[in-house]
Amino acid sequence: MTDLPVLFEERPTADGGRIGVATLNAPRSLNSLSLEMARQLDAKLEAWAVDRNIVAVWIEGSGEKAFCAGGDVVALYRALNEEGDNRGSGRDSELPATYFTLEYRLDYRIHTFPKPVMVWADGIVMGGGLGLTAGASHRLVTETTLIAMPEITIGLYPDIGASWFLNRMPPGVGAYLGLTGAQLNARDALDLGLGDHFIPRERRASLLEALGEADFGDRGAKARRAAVQGVIDRFEAREQAPEGQVSPHQDTIQALIGNVDVETAVSRILADDSDDKWLAANRKRLAAGCPISAHLVWRMLERHAHTSLADAFRDELVLSVQCGRLGDFVEGVRALLIEKDKNPRWTYSDVASVPATFIDAMFESPWTSEEHPLRDLGHGQRVG
Repeated sequence: MTDLPVLFEERPTADGGRIGVATLNAPRSLNSLSLEMARQLDAKLEAWAVDRNIVAVWIEGSGEKAFCAGGDVVALYRALNEEGDNRGSGRDSELPATYFTLEYRLDYRIHTFPKPVMVWADGIVMGGGLGLTAGASHRLVTETTLIAMPEITIGLYPDIGASWFLNRMPPGVGAYLGLTGAQLNARDALDLGLGDHFIPRERRASLLEALGEADFGDRGAKARRAAVQGVIDRFEAREQAPEGQVSPHQDTIQALIGNVDVETAVSRILADDSDDKWLAANRKRLAAGCPISAHLVWRMLERHAHTSLADAFRDELVLSVQCGRLGDFVEGVRALLIEKDKNPRWTYSDVASVPATFIDAMFESPWTSEEHPLRDLGHGQRVG
């Protein structure tokens, strides 16, 4: 197989159109989204958006394990820590701003893409992989789908637009997922609005073949969407999705999170003595996670309860850059991914110790509003 970061193909349809297929091609790193992958995918989507012959887009990952297990945080770590081929200028490296700007533009492009975008969310879908998935018009989950936003374990927070879409889940659920990095399956994705259709993994090839045989009519927006939906409906097997994990615990989650501040919410979650395996795993992840990140999760959800997706991405860019400059991102990646010592030396020992002034400083933008790299995002565009 070629070592190109993303493989592109245009599959013909029976009526003379083409389906653009993009395959993330880094299976050894579980298709973690590198800067070059994001750059190539964004450029191709921009071209496909205006190509009248392209009637729909399909995005998937290579290999059997993951669609995309997140962003290339190791490259960011090396730039911030002045290590390896990706070394930059330490905490002042420009790579994080460059990377996150391109990643968020790509995610926003998918949210606002004028043609159907199908994401085959098979296997692991974490962090940056969820960013690629969340905005697609047709998010296809399978029996192997495993979704999570475990950024609290590396000193980040759920970004990739999560500050916006976590707020659109049942009360308390988005905050709980962000604080604990809880793992979700296909049924959870369907229940929480992170997935649209359950398609058994074995039906992938047949589904792609059927899409090629579809009639896309006059290739207008309605015709394209109707054709894609009609094919997917034939392969839907929602009754085969595994039992959900969030829904059975929704009352518990809301009791832990509802109408409190972040310190109280964290204390309640950690004090919960349930022996339920899913809740216990979430509790353990939060206990080991970054105290600064817990505050960032909470603050971002408060800030973007009623804003636009574009505003959320602009805010996320500021905060993601500051996590590298001021926060515990470098330490989190070192501990979890580089040295695997499982004992990160967080700046603060617990959530209660983090000063509000420190969190305020994390939100101070390094750019004026006129200089912000995403200042144009959302102009004249609608999401949904």
